[in-house]
Amino acid sequence: MSDQLLHSLAWLAVLGVGAQWLAWRLKLPSILLLLIIGFVSGPVLHLVDPEKMLGEMLMPFVSISVALILFEGGLTLKFSELKDIGHVVRNLVTVGAVVTWVGATAAAKYALGWELSLAAVFGAIVVVTGPTVVGPLLRMVQPTRQVASVLKWEGIVIDPVGAVLALLVFEAVHAGVGLEGFSVIALKGFGLTILVGGLFGVIGGEFLRQFFKRYWVPDYLQSPVSLMSVVGLFALSNHFQHESGLLTVTVMGIWLANQKRVDISDVLEFKENLRVLLIAVLFILLAARIQMADLKNLNLFSGVGLLAAMVFLVRPACVYVSTLGSKLSWKERAFLSWMAPRGIVAAAVASIFAIRLADAGMPRAEELVPVTFFFIIGTVAIYGLTATPVARGLGVSSPNPQGILFAGATPLVRAIARVLQKEDVSVLLLDTNRANLMKARMEELPTHYGSALSEHTIEQLELPGIGRLLAMTPNGEINSLAAMHFREVFSKSEIYQLPVARLAGQRGHAFETTRGGRILFGEEHTYQALEGRLDEGHIVKKTLLTEEFTIDSYRKRYGDAGLPILLIGPKAEVRIFAEDQPPIPAKGWTLISLVPPNGTENDAPS
Repeated sequence: MSDQLLHSLAWLAVLGVGAQWLAWRLKLPSILLLLIIGFVSGPVLHLVDPEKMLGEMLMPFVSISVALILFEGGLTLKFSELKDIGHVVRNLVTVGAVVTWVGATAAAKYALGWELSLAAVFGAIVVVTGPTVVGPLLRMVQPTRQVASVLKWEGIVIDPVGAVLALLVFEAVHAGVGLEGFSVIALKGFGLTILVGGLFGVIGGEFLRQFFKRYWVPDYLQSPVSLMSVVGLFALSNHFQHESGLLTVTVMGIWLANQKRVDISDVLEFKENLRVLLIAVLFILLAARIQMADLKNLNLFSGVGLLAAMVFLVRPACVYVSTLGSKLSWKERAFLSWMAPRGIVAAAVASIFAIRLADAGMPRAEELVPVTFFFIIGTVAIYGLTATPVARGLGVSSPNPQGILFAGATPLVRAIARVLQKEDVSVLLLDTNRANLMKARMEELPTHYGSALSEHTIEQLELPGIGRLLAMTPNGEINSLAAMHFREVFSKSEIYQLPVARLAGQRGHAFETTRGGRILFGEEHTYQALEGRLDEGHIVKKTLLTEEFTIDSYRKRYGDAGLPILLIGPKAEVRIFAEDQPPIPAKGWTLISLVPPNGTENDAPS
């Protein structure tokens, strides 16, 4: 038995992380692969048996995992994002939630032939969307800031709302009360949940803030203490009011995210890594619980009808009602209408209530779990496979942004940016030097006044089409710190910096570059060295590589005097010359480089 459990745990880790890596490589929704792998590894191949692995601990483990995921999601929610879309988010999690519940209830009753009570429980369960599915899709689609903020806030805040609604509907159904009785239960239940969950959330968030602010917790214990606090307050909150724990941990995360005195970057990084592992484990475990017998009883035609009603009728109605009077364009509203995948909370709540409803003797209660999983897989497949082309068609996304954010607006940066702009590559110059910004604006280059080290700057920046950072200020330490700071915006593989100048006799880099960005060009090409080239008359030029004029021809022409900066491909893809992995130039690519003023006929001056 112990060997079997060990093998199951090993399979769980390998399959979970492997599925997410494969999804990243194939540019597919990771949740879709996780659900498929969970089903195949469970009832089909019997590699994973959740009941034998965890037994009665399965559902508590799922609940705590969901709490940690929501806490991590709350840590990413900034009130500054609500400036223009706050009322839309409010409507989506209130009026929109009611519209979704009523619509889903009607769809389940007429498509599946369920009794109203069972349909109402299902409708409450699928009110949620969830960060476990919305977050990965947003990273893949890269929609505009407003759309991304609305979906992120909705996906995190709606989870505790949906979980509480499902519990209250279940209690009303179990008690056998009518609409009037449910109104009383709902009013009391939501009131107590908001009171208990909000109070414990604020207390927990302030508790952590004070402990970290006063240095009562060493750095290496900040993440474990946060983990302890989340789990403890989640359980305590649920003890006083059922399902209020999800609201507690969400409020805790939001409270910490919006305070200004304590750096929580280490906690957030730990929770992000933990979330990836938890999502993988949860989806595989819950999908592996599905029984083949349950699937045989599922009417595929009815399931498709339910899915179609939810996708094409209920979600658009929810968004239409919630966005009335907003400044969102019709394209942004259309995309919001096409983004409502369901995730782990719906799966977990359905698994819990199916058991309770079956024990209460409700007819066809055993169909709740397979129908919910069919609905989850359907929404993830539909939205996951179509969100990118739909967003691109509506003009509200940059799924593979190739543009560059430059930290610094120095003469060299402006010269590079001018060439890129002529090649239709998006650029944005960030600086606190007003003289540099003034010259950049006179050259019709996009600029933003602000510090690359300021959190406020990150919140203000509009980055449509921007997918990487080049830190090229005169200060090497500032470049390294900016590279570290922008890791919350760009992937580490797309953050570059000029090397830090070394002191006489010093070996290695003057600053710990492994925590900064990828080194541009080579460690000898500091800002001072590049500025010296400009003083000698070197200029930024573009060179189209052909069969006649290859990269070898370029090197023969310029030798060490030519410094390759980046490549622009035939499909406008950009590749940066980094010290660790410089790109391989090929025919048809355009080479941007810093060269002496004596060009060739093949060189097109900037």
